[in-house]
Amino acid sequence: MEELDLILESVKHDMDGAVKHLDHAFQRIRAGRASTAMVQDVMVEYYGAMTPINQVANVSVPDAMTISIQPWDRTAINAIEKAIINSNLGFAPSNNGENIILNVPPLTEERRKELAKQAKVEAENTKVTIRNARQDGLKELKKLEGISEDVVKGVEEEIQTYTDKYVKLCDEHLKTKEAEIMKV
Repeated sequence: MEELDLILESVKHDMDGAVKHLDHAFQRIRAGRASTAMVQDVMVEYYGAMTPINQVANVSVPDAMTISIQPWDRTAINAIEKAIINSNLGFAPSNNGENIILNVPPLTEERRKELAKQAKVEAENTKVTIRNARQDGLKELKKLEGISEDVVKGVEEEIQTYTDKYVKLCDEHLKTKEAEIMKV
């Protein structure tokens, strides 16, 4: 029985991780408002090492359409600016010598549709990951020996219940993100 609990816990953990990854992916998809999450994956070459931007500068959002980046070391300002340009985020950084300002342009209708498609792709990838976790759990279940068919069926149904729950959760997250993206 302990092995069965371990399989169920593993499946649930994998599915939970997939949904957390989806949330992280959705944070990177901008919805017309400035967010520090938009630049969190930017890597800056700082003293020869690739370093996340939040480890070399203070990143803040003073208003809904602006991201402010204030480096702790002023000598890094050009490296940060270069990293932002190279990251293909679509921002044109302006540098005043002390900090970098990124103006987030309003989204066009075409760009909103592209971002909604991107969100849909992320959600579909997450659903595939959830289904793969189900398959892995079922394979592990088949490997176990000496367990009655009734118990195996019950665990299979429980795994399917988890799958349905997490797929529905993905759909809800996608619906919320699409509404956020399409809101003008």
